[in-house]
Amino acid sequence: MAESTTAPVATTDGTMPAFTITRVFDAPRDLVWRLWTDPDEAPNWLHPRGIVTPRDSVEFDVRPGGRYRYTMVAPDGASYPTVGTYREVAPPERIVFTWGSPGDPDDEMPLITVDLAEHGAGGGQTLMTFHLQGIAGEPGDHNVYDGWSEALDLVAERLSAGT
Repeated sequence: MAESTTAPVATTDGTMPAFTITRVFDAPRDLVWRLWTDPDEAPNWLHPRGIVTPRDSVEFDVRPGGRYRYTMVAPDGASYPTVGTYREVAPPERIVFTWGSPGDPDDEMPLITVDLAEHGAGGGQTLMTFHLQGIAGEPGDHNVYDGWSEALDLVAERLSAGT
């Protein structure tokens, strides 16, 4: 888990650090969309393994310009409050939002884009492309990439449990 999300800094070639995670979920797109937009679902998955997101810490105002907040709590009691603004909301295909800590300037926060596409025969699966711009990440970083990857594992488990 990241200690903080600081303002994105361009790399030496002028690009922003970023990473992408792609997953196929065995669930219809509408159901995957609901997990991203329903504050009652967030505590089930919006955190890495071993961390919890208490329901009373979650607020979503899912509309362009709307804000969200949630707090992850580690077993040692450390808390990780997270806030951002929804930039684009196109149900059930795309959601774009900033992602940072309280007090971070919104225009300097990393930007997350989640695209959901119907996949497989009959739309029974969803291809999700998660793209985070503003922080470098890679598998095994024990930081932001791994934290989001674990959260998306929890999405898959939630969906396979019949949510």
